[in-house]
Amino acid sequence: MSKERALLAIDAGTGSVRAVLFDLAGNQLACAQREWTHPEDPRYPGSMNFDWDKNWGLARDCVREALAQAGQNPAGVAAISTTCMREGIVLYDADEREIWACANVDARANDEVSQLIRMDADLEKKLYHISGQTYALGALLRLLWVKNNMPDVYARTARVAMLNDWLNHKLTGVLATEPSNGCTTGIFNLASRTWDPHIARLCGLRDDIFPPVRECGTMLAAVTPQAAAETGLAAGTPVVMGGGDAQLGCVGVGAVSPGQAAVFGGSFWQYEYNTAAAHTDPDCRVRVNCHAAPGVWQYEAIAFKPGLAMRWYRDAFCQQEKAQAQAEGCDFYELMNQRAALVPAGCHGMLCGFSDVMNYIQWKHAAPTFTDFDLDAERFNRYTFYRAMMENTAMVTLGHMDLVQSATGNRPAEVIFAGGASKGRIWCQILADVLGVPVKTPKVREATALGAAILAGCGAGIYPGVAQATQALVRWDEVFTPNPSHREIYAALYARWRKVYAAQLALSDAGLTRYMWAAPGL
Repeated sequence: MSKERALLAIDAGTGSVRAVLFDLAGNQLACAQREWTHPEDPRYPGSMNFDWDKNWGLARDCVREALAQAGQNPAGVAAISTTCMREGIVLYDADEREIWACANVDARANDEVSQLIRMDADLEKKLYHISGQTYALGALLRLLWVKNNMPDVYARTARVAMLNDWLNHKLTGVLATEPSNGCTTGIFNLASRTWDPHIARLCGLRDDIFPPVRECGTMLAAVTPQAAAETGLAAGTPVVMGGGDAQLGCVGVGAVSPGQAAVFGGSFWQYEYNTAAAHTDPDCRVRVNCHAAPGVWQYEAIAFKPGLAMRWYRDAFCQQEKAQAQAEGCDFYELMNQRAALVPAGCHGMLCGFSDVMNYIQWKHAAPTFTDFDLDAERFNRYTFYRAMMENTAMVTLGHMDLVQSATGNRPAEVIFAGGASKGRIWCQILADVLGVPVKTPKVREATALGAAILAGCGAGIYPGVAQATQALVRWDEVFTPNPSHREIYAALYARWRKVYAAQLALSDAGLTRYMWAAPGL
């Protein structure tokens, strides 16, 4: 069993939970993962429940497995930090027991949006310019929903916290929030990086249910004997405040300074652009968050469900490739990528429409579609459709780069690409071709987990600071430069896709097709 010191990251993502061990030089030692789902309560359309008992069991199993994979002596784990999908919340009673929880894109609070609009039609815009958030995703509307629909739960609520706070509480028994994820509630003051009780009062919510705020990378507490028995960790192991998944992903790829941009490809895709001030978009189209790095904020644009869509496509249409990958002991997606690389750029003109370009104040997505293909199995087969999904996600990202440039006046000279989608070279090249700028990939693609490990090391005093740690630990794998001929093809395809998607959205607006997702109240 290894006596070397290590850092542990626990990552509660939308589609799975992972425990990842790193050595102090940033090398990944082990990774254990469990997929999970967040079922809808049939009584409440749009709901996305979070099962804290079952999911803590999965997280515990991941920690034990990661330690075993690495042969890691638990006493050698120097520090732990956590990260998670943003927006998911947990409510606690006065004894700090969980009483209600939902995952990140829970959209049950339609009536509550209408309620706030009736109170003040301009309130959403006013709150956006304080918090950087609209009604689309945050805890604010969900708390109001609980107040209206589960008054007994609301009356018992003593604290509201995020899912990474929940993991920390499970490990240490101490409940606190950090700004990079706490700000996504919509009840934070973006500039001061802490709770804003005035926002709660404006919305008819209690202002006494907010836990203390501690900055990312600061020490929280130590692993309790109970948590040690459950996870296999050593009691007394330091636990450090982590952050939201996209912000820690930026730490994990070294995007910690103003002017840098990164894309994270997972269940959802995020385009992040760093700024030195807590300014917002005059038209409320794009989200603004606190970065996990001190004194930095981020414009963020989100593409809905590319990773989940790929999982759906795998399970629905690619049983042959799944069986082949299992028989050959290879990765299913790499097998599909090899076949998709033979499909010409632009997929013979076929368009895929899943996520739309973000409009935070009116955020909705049309019914997912494939369109403009022929009944020609040689050209339009499952590999063509697979590639079209990759091209569509890259075009959404181009829309997000344009959107942030219109809000800030700035466009990055290069983009860092990380997350599961960046493991395949074809998606990296497609992204570079569509964006028209070089795309860099880090050696450690699970950047969110590395970012959590870096903060763990900073909090434990192993590294002097976030910027210094990323300079020492982040290493680059490859740079993908745009192919000029492909760039021309994608520029034309992008212009056509924007018009086609607008028509598809009009069909959903007319009630002829169902939205893939729409923010509460839309």
